[in-house]
Amino acid sequence: MSETLLHPAAPGATALSAVQAAPAAPNPAAGPSAFFARRRPGRPGLALFLNAGDPPLELLPELLAMLDESEVDCLELAVPFPDSVTDGPVVRRSANRALARGVTADAVLAAVAAVRPSLRHLRIALLADWSHTVKGTPLPDFTRRAADAGCDGLLLHGLPPRLREAHHDSAREAGLPVVTTCYAVSGPLVQADAAARAGAYLYLVAHYGRSGTDAPLDERRLAETVHRLQETAAAPVAVGFGVRTARDIARLEELGVQSVVVGSAGVARVEDALAHRRDPVGEFAEFVRELRGTAPAGPTPTAQKGTTS
Repeated sequence: MSETLLHPAAPGATALSAVQAAPAAPNPAAGPSAFFARRRPGRPGLALFLNAGDPPLELLPELLAMLDESEVDCLELAVPFPDSVTDGPVVRRSANRALARGVTADAVLAAVAAVRPSLRHLRIALLADWSHTVKGTPLPDFTRRAADAGCDGLLLHGLPPRLREAHHDSAREAGLPVVTTCYAVSGPLVQADAAARAGAYLYLVAHYGRSGTDAPLDERRLAETVHRLQETAAAPVAVGFGVRTARDIARLEELGVQSVVVGSAGVARVEDALAHRRDPVGEFAEFVRELRGTAPAGPTPTAQKGTTS
Protein backbone atom coordinates (compact mmCIF):
# COMPACT_ATOMS: atom_id res chain seq x y z
CA MET A 1 0.00 0.00 0.00
CA SER A 2 1.42 3.37 -0.93
CA GLU A 3 1.64 6.39 1.32
CA THR A 4 0.09 8.73 -1.25
CA LEU A 5 -2.98 10.72 -0.40
CA LEU A 6 -5.70 8.93 -2.30
CA HIS A 7 -4.66 9.03 -5.91
CA PRO A 8 -7.87 8.59 -7.98
CA ALA A 9 -6.41 5.49 -9.59
CA ALA A 10 -5.41 3.86 -6.33
CA PRO A 11 -8.28 3.07 -3.93
CA GLY A 12 -5.86 1.13 -1.75
CA ALA A 13 -3.63 4.08 -0.86
CA THR A 14 -3.16 5.72 2.54
CA ALA A 15 -1.94 9.18 3.52
CA LEU A 16 0.11 11.33 5.87
CA SER A 17 2.08 14.71 6.18
CA ALA A 18 4.37 17.50 7.62
CA VAL A 19 5.91 21.10 7.60
CA GLN A 20 7.47 24.14 9.67
CA ALA A 21 8.81 27.58 11.19
CA ALA A 22 10.07 29.31 14.34
CA PRO A 23 9.47 27.21 17.46
CA ALA A 24 6.10 27.69 19.11
CA ALA A 25 4.99 26.72 22.59
CA PRO A 26 4.70 22.95 23.06
CA ASN A 27 1.27 21.64 22.19
CA PRO A 28 -0.26 20.04 25.29
CA ALA A 29 -3.06 18.46 23.25
CA ALA A 30 -0.90 16.48 20.83
CA GLY A 31 -1.28 12.73 21.01
CA PRO A 32 -3.76 9.99 20.17
CA SER A 33 -7.40 11.09 20.06
CA ALA A 34 -6.53 14.74 20.81
CA PHE A 35 -8.19 15.96 17.63
CA PHE A 36 -11.72 15.01 18.63
CA ALA A 37 -11.40 14.31 22.36
CA ARG A 38 -12.97 17.64 23.31
CA ARG A 39 -16.06 17.36 21.16
CA ARG A 40 -19.30 17.80 23.04
CA PRO A 41 -21.17 14.61 23.94
CA GLY A 42 -23.69 13.71 21.28
CA ARG A 43 -22.10 15.95 18.65
CA PRO A 44 -19.89 14.47 15.91
CA GLY A 45 -16.30 15.67 15.71
CA LEU A 46 -15.85 18.23 12.94
CA ALA A 47 -12.79 18.75 10.73
CA LEU A 48 -12.80 21.37 7.98
CA PHE A 49 -10.43 21.77 5.04
CA LEU A 50 -9.01 25.00 3.61
CA ASN A 51 -6.00 26.01 1.55
CA ALA A 52 -3.72 28.34 3.50
CA GLY A 53 -3.90 31.67 1.71
CA ASP A 54 -7.49 31.31 0.57
CA PRO A 55 -8.87 33.39 2.23
CA PRO A 56 -5.70 35.54 2.23
CA LEU A 57 -3.06 34.50 4.76
CA GLU A 58 -3.33 37.77 6.68
CA LEU A 59 -6.84 36.66 7.67
CA LEU A 60 -5.63 33.35 9.12
CA PRO A 61 -5.40 34.62 12.73
CA GLU A 62 -9.00 35.85 12.59
CA LEU A 63 -10.13 32.64 10.88
CA LEU A 64 -8.43 30.37 13.43
CA ALA A 65 -9.80 32.39 16.35
CA MET A 66 -13.31 32.08 14.92
CA LEU A 67 -12.98 28.31 14.43
CA ASP A 68 -11.59 27.93 17.94
CA GLU A 69 -14.43 29.92 19.47
CA SER A 70 -16.93 27.90 17.40
CA GLU A 71 -15.42 24.69 18.82
CA VAL A 72 -14.50 23.28 15.45
CA ASP A 73 -12.29 20.32 16.32
CA CYS A 74 -9.80 20.37 13.47
CA LEU A 75 -8.69 22.50 10.54
CA GLU A 76 -7.00 20.50 7.81
CA LEU A 77 -4.80 23.32 6.53
CA ALA A 78 -3.12 22.73 3.18
CA VAL A 79 0.07 24.35 1.99
CA PRO A 80 -1.25 25.19 -1.49
CA PHE A 81 0.05 23.21 -4.45
CA PRO A 82 -1.06 23.08 -8.09
CA ASP A 83 -2.77 20.38 -10.15
CA SER A 84 -3.88 18.02 -7.39
CA VAL A 85 -4.98 14.72 -8.90
CA THR A 86 -7.26 14.04 -5.93
CA ASP A 87 -9.20 17.30 -6.03
CA GLY A 88 -12.01 18.73 -8.10
CA PRO A 89 -12.16 22.24 -9.58
CA VAL A 90 -13.23 24.10 -6.44
CA VAL A 91 -10.16 23.10 -4.43
CA ARG A 92 -7.88 23.49 -7.44
CA ARG A 93 -9.06 27.05 -8.00
CA SER A 94 -8.58 27.75 -4.31
CA ALA A 95 -5.00 26.46 -4.39
CA ASN A 96 -4.27 28.53 -7.48
CA ARG A 97 -5.58 31.68 -5.82
CA ALA A 98 -3.34 31.07 -2.81
CA LEU A 99 -0.32 30.36 -5.00
CA ALA A 100 -0.99 33.55 -6.98
CA ARG A 101 -0.77 35.41 -3.66
CA GLY A 102 2.71 33.98 -3.15
CA VAL A 103 1.86 31.68 -0.23
CA THR A 104 4.73 29.36 0.75
CA ALA A 105 5.25 26.66 3.37
CA ASP A 106 7.48 29.01 5.39
CA ALA A 107 4.77 31.67 5.42
CA VAL A 108 2.11 29.16 6.42
CA LEU A 109 4.14 27.74 9.27
CA ALA A 110 5.11 31.16 10.53
CA ALA A 111 1.42 32.13 10.57
CA VAL A 112 0.50 28.94 12.46
CA ALA A 113 3.32 29.48 14.98
CA ALA A 114 2.10 33.01 15.70
CA VAL A 115 -1.47 31.93 16.45
CA ARG A 116 -1.24 28.37 17.79
CA PRO A 117 -0.48 29.27 21.44
CA SER A 118 -3.79 31.16 21.69
CA LEU A 119 -5.97 28.25 20.52
CA ARG A 120 -7.79 26.25 23.18
CA HIS A 121 -9.99 23.83 21.24
CA LEU A 122 -9.01 23.79 17.55
CA ARG A 123 -6.36 21.36 16.30
CA ILE A 124 -4.42 21.95 13.08
CA ALA A 125 -3.56 19.09 10.73
CA LEU A 126 -1.07 20.31 8.15
CA LEU A 127 -1.35 18.94 4.62
CA ALA A 128 1.62 19.35 2.28
CA ASP A 129 2.41 17.90 -1.13
CA TRP A 130 5.62 15.90 -1.38
CA SER A 131 6.65 16.99 -4.88
CA HIS A 132 5.72 20.67 -4.64
CA THR A 133 6.57 21.45 -1.01
CA VAL A 134 8.66 18.78 0.70
CA LYS A 135 10.98 17.24 -1.90
CA GLY A 136 14.56 18.38 -1.45
CA THR A 137 14.22 18.81 2.33
CA PRO A 138 15.25 15.95 4.65
CA LEU A 139 12.12 14.46 6.15
CA PRO A 140 13.32 14.80 9.76
CA ASP A 141 13.99 18.51 9.20
CA PHE A 142 10.65 19.10 7.54
CA THR A 143 8.75 17.22 10.23
CA ARG A 144 10.55 19.00 13.05
CA ARG A 145 9.70 22.38 11.49
CA ALA A 146 6.04 21.40 11.46
CA ALA A 147 6.15 20.31 15.08
CA ASP A 148 8.03 23.44 16.15
CA ALA A 149 5.44 25.62 14.40
CA GLY A 150 2.74 24.09 16.59
CA CYS A 151 1.02 21.86 14.05
CA ASP A 152 -0.95 19.08 15.74
CA GLY A 153 -0.82 16.54 12.94
CA LEU A 154 0.73 15.71 9.55
CA LEU A 155 -0.86 14.68 6.29
CA LEU A 156 1.64 14.26 3.45
CA HIS A 157 0.25 14.13 -0.07
CA GLY A 158 1.99 11.98 -2.68
CA LEU A 159 4.80 10.59 -0.54
CA PRO A 160 6.80 7.95 -2.49
CA PRO A 161 6.31 4.47 -0.97
CA ARG A 162 10.08 4.06 -0.47
CA LEU A 163 10.00 6.95 2.03
CA ARG A 164 7.05 5.73 4.03
CA GLU A 165 8.98 4.22 6.95
CA ALA A 166 11.31 7.23 7.10
CA HIS A 167 8.28 9.48 7.32
CA HIS A 168 6.78 7.52 10.20
CA ASP A 169 10.13 7.45 11.97
CA SER A 170 10.57 11.21 11.54
CA ALA A 171 7.07 11.92 12.84
CA ARG A 172 7.60 9.64 15.82
CA GLU A 173 10.91 11.32 16.69
CA ALA A 174 9.30 14.76 16.45
CA GLY A 175 6.32 13.68 18.54
CA LEU A 176 3.97 14.76 15.77
CA PRO A 177 0.93 12.50 15.15
CA VAL A 178 0.19 11.46 11.57
CA VAL A 179 -3.08 11.26 9.65
CA THR A 180 -3.55 8.00 7.76
CA THR A 181 -6.07 7.51 4.99
CA CYS A 182 -7.97 4.71 3.34
CA TYR A 183 -11.14 4.23 1.32
CA ALA A 184 -14.27 2.51 2.47
CA VAL A 185 -13.61 0.15 -0.48
CA SER A 186 -9.96 -0.47 0.39
CA GLY A 187 -8.94 -4.04 1.11
CA PRO A 188 -8.75 -5.41 4.67
CA LEU A 189 -4.95 -5.23 4.85
CA VAL A 190 -4.90 -1.62 3.68
CA GLN A 191 -7.55 -0.61 6.20
CA ALA A 192 -5.86 -2.52 9.02
CA ASP A 193 -2.53 -0.84 8.28
CA ALA A 194 -4.12 2.62 8.19
CA ALA A 195 -5.86 1.89 11.50
CA ALA A 196 -2.67 0.70 13.17
CA ARG A 197 -0.55 3.65 12.00
CA ALA A 198 -3.04 6.44 12.69
CA GLY A 199 -1.75 8.94 15.23
CA ALA A 200 -3.90 12.05 14.77
CA TYR A 201 -6.89 10.46 13.05
CA LEU A 202 -7.73 8.00 10.30
CA TYR A 203 -9.34 9.78 7.36
CA LEU A 204 -11.83 7.34 5.86
CA VAL A 205 -12.90 8.37 2.36
CA ALA A 206 -16.55 7.47 1.92
CA HIS A 207 -16.44 6.96 -1.82
CA TYR A 208 -13.93 6.69 -4.63
CA GLY A 209 -13.23 9.72 -6.85
CA ARG A 210 -12.08 13.31 -6.70
CA SER A 211 -13.05 15.56 -3.84
CA GLY A 212 -16.19 17.56 -4.35
CA THR A 213 -17.77 14.99 -6.65
CA ASP A 214 -20.93 13.02 -6.08
CA ALA A 215 -21.03 9.24 -6.06
CA PRO A 216 -23.52 6.64 -4.82
CA LEU A 217 -22.84 5.85 -1.18
CA ASP A 218 -22.90 2.22 -0.12
CA GLU A 219 -24.25 2.93 3.35
CA ARG A 220 -24.16 -0.65 4.54
CA ARG A 221 -20.52 -1.07 3.57
CA LEU A 222 -19.57 2.28 5.04
CA ALA A 223 -21.30 1.50 8.33
CA GLU A 224 -19.57 -1.87 8.59
CA THR A 225 -16.19 -0.32 7.79
CA VAL A 226 -16.65 2.53 10.26
CA HIS A 227 -17.65 0.15 13.04
CA ARG A 228 -14.66 -2.12 12.42
CA LEU A 229 -12.14 0.73 12.19
CA GLN A 230 -13.49 2.54 15.25
CA GLU A 231 -13.01 -0.69 17.19
CA THR A 232 -9.42 -1.23 16.02
CA ALA A 233 -7.87 2.12 15.03
CA ALA A 234 -5.17 3.68 17.20
CA ALA A 235 -6.80 7.10 16.74
CA PRO A 236 -10.26 8.50 15.89
CA VAL A 237 -11.86 7.78 12.52
CA ALA A 238 -13.19 10.74 10.50
CA VAL A 239 -15.29 10.24 7.35
CA GLY A 240 -15.02 12.64 4.42
CA PHE A 241 -15.86 13.14 0.71
CA GLY A 242 -19.44 14.10 -0.12
CA VAL A 243 -20.05 15.65 3.32
CA ARG A 244 -21.49 19.13 2.71
CA THR A 245 -24.46 19.83 4.95
CA ALA A 246 -25.87 19.29 8.44
CA ARG A 247 -28.17 16.71 6.87
CA ASP A 248 -25.17 14.78 5.49
CA ILE A 249 -23.55 14.83 8.93
CA ALA A 250 -26.74 13.65 10.62
CA ARG A 251 -27.06 10.76 8.17
CA LEU A 252 -23.46 9.68 8.79
CA GLU A 253 -24.09 9.89 12.52
CA GLU A 254 -27.00 7.50 12.07
CA LEU A 255 -24.53 5.10 10.44
CA GLY A 256 -22.29 5.23 13.50
CA VAL A 257 -19.80 7.84 12.29
CA GLN A 258 -18.28 9.79 15.20
CA SER A 259 -16.31 12.46 13.27
CA VAL A 260 -16.55 13.99 9.80
CA VAL A 261 -14.38 15.97 7.38
CA VAL A 262 -15.96 18.72 5.28
CA GLY A 263 -13.97 20.17 2.41
CA SER A 264 -15.23 21.43 -0.93
CA ALA A 265 -18.48 22.92 0.36
CA GLY A 266 -16.61 25.23 2.71
CA VAL A 267 -13.99 26.12 0.10
CA ALA A 268 -16.81 27.03 -2.27
CA ARG A 269 -18.29 29.37 0.34
CA VAL A 270 -14.96 31.17 0.65
CA GLU A 271 -14.74 31.43 -3.14
CA ASP A 272 -18.25 32.86 -3.36
CA ALA A 273 -17.55 35.41 -0.61
CA LEU A 274 -14.37 36.59 -2.31
CA ALA A 275 -16.08 36.81 -5.70
CA HIS A 276 -18.85 38.99 -4.27
CA ARG A 277 -16.57 41.06 -1.98
CA ARG A 278 -18.07 39.69 1.22
CA ASP A 279 -16.11 38.93 4.36
CA PRO A 280 -14.78 35.37 3.85
CA VAL A 281 -14.25 34.77 7.59
CA GLY A 282 -17.80 35.85 8.36
CA GLU A 283 -19.11 33.70 5.53
CA PHE A 284 -17.15 30.71 6.79
CA ALA A 285 -18.47 31.30 10.30
CA GLU A 286 -22.00 31.16 8.91
CA PHE A 287 -21.10 27.92 7.13
CA VAL A 288 -19.93 26.43 10.43
CA ARG A 289 -23.22 27.42 12.09
CA GLU A 290 -25.12 25.73 9.27
CA LEU A 291 -23.12 22.54 9.70
CA ARG A 292 -23.89 22.63 13.41
CA GLY A 293 -27.58 23.12 12.63
CA THR A 294 -27.71 26.51 14.35
CA ALA A 295 -28.35 28.67 11.27
CA PRO A 296 -30.53 28.42 8.17
CA ALA A 297 -28.76 27.08 5.09
CA GLY A 298 -27.28 29.84 2.96
CA PRO A 299 -27.35 30.16 -0.84
CA THR A 300 -25.52 27.44 -2.71
CA PRO A 301 -22.46 28.88 -4.49
CA THR A 302 -22.31 28.30 -8.21
CA ALA A 303 -18.96 26.46 -8.08
CA GLN A 304 -19.86 23.65 -5.72
CA LYS A 305 -17.48 20.93 -6.85
CA GLY A 306 -14.17 19.86 -5.61
CA THR A 307 -11.21 19.30 -1.53
CA THR A 308 -8.75 17.33 0.10
CA SER A 309 -11.60 16.22 2.07
